This record gives sequence, C-alpha cells and structure tokens, in this order.
Amino acid sequence: MEVYGVSVSPLISTPNNPKNSLHCSIHRFCKTHFVNPSSLNYNYKPLHQIQSQSSYKGVIKAQADDEEYELKQAKDMAAARKRWEALVREEKVKMLTPKEAGYAIQLSGKTLLDVRPSTEHEKAWVKGSTWIPIFDVDNQFDAGTLSRKVTSYMMGGWWSGVPTLSYDNQFVTKVIEKFPKDTDLIVACQKGLRSLAACEQLYNAGYRNIFWIQGGLEAAEEEDLEREGPQPFKFAGIGGLSEFLGWTDQQRAQAAKEGWGYRLMFTARLLGVVIAADALFIGVQQVARYFQDIRGN
Repeated sequence: MEVYGVSVSPLISTPNNPKNSLHCSIHRFCKTHFVNPSSLNYNYKPLHQIQSQSSYKGVIKAQADDEEYELKQAKDMAAARKRWEALVREEKVKMLTPKEAGYAIQLSGKTLLDVRPSTEHEKAWVKGSTWIPIFDVDNQFDAGTLSRKVTSYMMGGWWSGVPTLSYDNQFVTKVIEKFPKDTDLIVACQKGLRSLAACEQLYNAGYRNIFWIQGGLEAAEEEDLEREGPQPFKFAGIGGLSEFLGWTDQQRAQAAKEGWGYRLMFTARLLGVVIAADALFIGVQQVARYFQDIRGN
C-alpha cells in the first residue's frame, strides 16, 4: 500500500490494542501445534483427541477473528490514506520536496519538525530541527510488548532492523507546548508516511501552516538539507542483517556511485557470515557425535 509513493511498514504496532499481540500469538500457535482435522480418526476418540478437537475448533474461531482484525486494519489504513490524500489535495497540508524544504528553512526560517523514532533520528538529523517522535521504540517489557517484539522480529525485523514502535499519545500536546499554532511547521519522517499521520493530527489540533516533505528524508540528497549525525539521510532508516550485508536499495545505489571498493567490503562480510555458519554447523555435528560416542560407551 502506498501514499504518494510512500510504502506502508507492516512492523508498526499499536500497543494500546491488546488484540494485536493476542491474535499474532494465536496465529503462530495454530500453525505449529494443530493437525489437519481430516487426519483424525472419528470412529475412535480417546480423551486427548477430544480435547485436541475442542481446542482446534477454538483456534479455528481465533483464526477467523485474526483475519477479521487484519481486514479491519486494512480498511482503517485505506480510510487513513484517503484522508491524507485529501489533506494534500485540498492544500490543507502543503507538499514540499526535500530541496524545497531546505530552501524554506534557510531563506524563510521555517521550523522542521522531525517525527521519526529515535533509532532513525540518532543516525542523521537536520541541523536546527526539533525532534518530537509520533512513534518511538517500545521499551516496555510486559507480556504483550514482548509478544509484539518477538512477532516483529520473526516477521522480518531480524532482516530489516525495524524495531517495534509504539504511538505517543502525548505527541500533539508536546508540539503545542513547543510551538504556537500559527508556526510554520515542516513535518518530516524517514519515508513520508508517519509524517502524514502527524500532519493530520496537527491540522485537527488547529495548526494551519503545515508543510509535508514528500518521500521523507530518505528522498533527500545530501546537498538538499544541512545534515548532522554519522550517516547520510538515506541510510538512517535501514538496519538489521540487510544493512550489514549491503543488500538494501540505498546501499546498492551507493555502491553504483562508489565502485568496487564499496562492494568488496560487503562481499567480505557475506563470506564471513557463510564461514561462520559453516563453522557453527560443523561444530554442532561434532558435539552431537561426541554425545553419541559417550552414550555408546
């Protein structure tokens, strides 16, 4: 799903909705613990089979609820997309390219409001910008949060490095405390989606001079905005194993500019991962053979 060319991340979770982690947990449990009902012997039903069938019916219902919840999420996202498109189309929120945003900051003194999570902001930020995240890394450790973190990790977080995020209910309050409602605000995130959500909330709160950076900071070239931080804007949103191996689109584009030296670094990393995996596999085999010898003696 896209909004003006901005992809929707599936890893943003809403911790204030307990059904989210519950349904994900049930879905995984169903896949790994229950057999096909057609394989059961219906002529002879010992107690454990009766219990399994009863549990299976419950899980089937849970799966149906899970699908219904996912459908509701999709409908909510589609409705949000229409609202955001209308805000831009009706110019209630003005659209800027990263280059135009840079000019506006330098020449007009407009304020850039960075709404990205801390993991992205700490890598690169616009000089003089104000950071108030609308979503940030969920650092709670209750059962529901841990379940969401495991789900996010298993669904691709290990590869992309995207953490579990939670919505800040005080986002608008924090902005109001910092800026009067007649302030010219340029709102930015990494790819442009969360900043649109922030723009909608700020507009509903009474802000009328709102500007949105299309495509987010990831669309910015280094000369567009004055950057601070250790990495280019384009690399602030990547992470995980994909970043380590250089397999992100941003790194491929950089490799095309840098040449073979840049590529060789990631090739060496890939070879290192392969060698480490082989060594681990061989080590496990040796340990298993050692225990077999012990049992045989």
